[in-house]
Amino acid sequence: MRTTALIFSLILAASVHAAPADQADDMERLLADKGLMGKITQVTQTMGNKASELVVSAMGALGVPYRRGGNSFESGFDCSGFVRAMYEQTVGLILPRKAEQQAAATQTIDRTELVPGDLVFFNTMRRAFSHVGIYVGDDKFIHSPKPGAEVRVEDMRLSYWSRRFDGARRVTEPSTQPNTP
Repeated sequence: MRTTALIFSLILAASVHAAPADQADDMERLLADKGLMGKITQVTQTMGNKASELVVSAMGALGVPYRRGGNSFESGFDCSGFVRAMYEQTVGLILPRKAEQQAAATQTIDRTELVPGDLVFFNTMRRAFSHVGIYVGDDKFIHSPKPGAEVRVEDMRLSYWSRRFDGARRVTEPSTQPNTP
């Protein structure tokens, strides 16, 4: 239970990037409504600190606006910039900049093997691996979706995402990552 409180505190601390302090109650309600508090606890128990830090950091970006080419809380994020920034800030790994490059640089896994912190890819622009997000558990992922939208959590079971699912990947240590062209 102490771990859950610590993670929740980290989420609230991280949320200052995305929302004013007076919206902490809104953040708590959002996480509870989405069923994510239990998932964050599960991440800590099953994946350890790095994966839980990654998910907590990603949750702290909820509400940050989409920006093509964006890669920071201040400027906003596009999908691959969001994933890259979260991995660099929390895990210390620098992923390639584009979604298709991130897919090529990571290990293919089956959808049934997904654990929080893995990457999920979608074909949203009539080409493979044109969109990426971070899996948070329970068939949900967090991403920066499109112009005019903000970083948010979505359900992969929704028809739109289910039809466009392109695959799951796991980020591994640099020494075990496949070479990219």
